[in-house]
Amino acid sequence: MGKGAETREAILDEAVRLASEVGLEGVTIGRLADALDLSKSGLFAHFSSKERLQVALLDHAAARFVEAVLRPALAAPRGEARLRALVERWLRWPTEVPQPGGCVFVQANVELDDRPGPARDRLVALQREWLATLVRVVRESRDAGQLDAATDPDQVAFEIYGILLSTHLALRLLGDRRAHRRARAALDRLLASCRPAA
Repeated sequence: MGKGAETREAILDEAVRLASEVGLEGVTIGRLADALDLSKSGLFAHFSSKERLQVALLDHAAARFVEAVLRPALAAPRGEARLRALVERWLRWPTEVPQPGGCVFVQANVELDDRPGPARDRLVALQREWLATLVRVVRESRDAGQLDAATDPDQVAFEIYGILLSTHLALRLLGDRRAHRRARAALDRLLASCRPAA
């Protein structure tokens, strides 16, 4: 990796960390320049606009998500083990990829949900990819006979994502130190409700 690519990587790592605390709008070229002790003009040369910086930040976070969550979880055996690995990895990802304010995607979801533009479009695409992965893994679990044949993968993925979002809220806003334990219990209950009848 060349020096320019290394610098860009460092900028985007800091941007993800910062966005988890202050949101995408709070990540400015000036603020990043100060945090990294770089010139604003040098930073501007990497992104040319705040909008491009936001999209690059989301893409960088997505690449980190693949490394920290998807790739290792998808290496687990197909079926329920893989589904549980996805949830466990998601629960740990804001600490494995430093995000002191919690998951940058959750932060961006709230910030961009009704704000049209390239950053929102990119976020929507990334969230749909994540949900599609959950749906696929639930479908694999169903097809392997670990879940009832009548299980609706889209519904189960929706409920799992709901568990993850409520965990983030409980942990970050309410300070519930039992949030991860509650998430695991909710997942256990959901999967138990989907098991084939004896």
